[in-house]
Amino acid sequence: MPTLLNMNGFKFFFYANEHEPKHVHVIYGGNFAKIELMEMKVVNSCMKPKELKKALGIMAENIDEFERCWDEYFS
Repeated sequence: MPTLLNMNGFKFFFYANEHEPKHVHVIYGGNFAKIELMEMKVVNSCMKPKELKKALGIMAENIDEFERCWDEYFS
């Protein structure tokens, strides 16, 4: 399970056997979310709204790096 980023208690990662569309998983405490990269669409989440907002902010700042890692890993 490649980890993309650990920041402020948020862990962003994807699994080694992922599928399209490109997406990442994020864990904060015991809560999680799955977010598509292209549109930053939240597919699944049990995070509190404040947590999800912070996760999306961190993701927006690192979106290019996340996509680059996805492409390198799955190419």
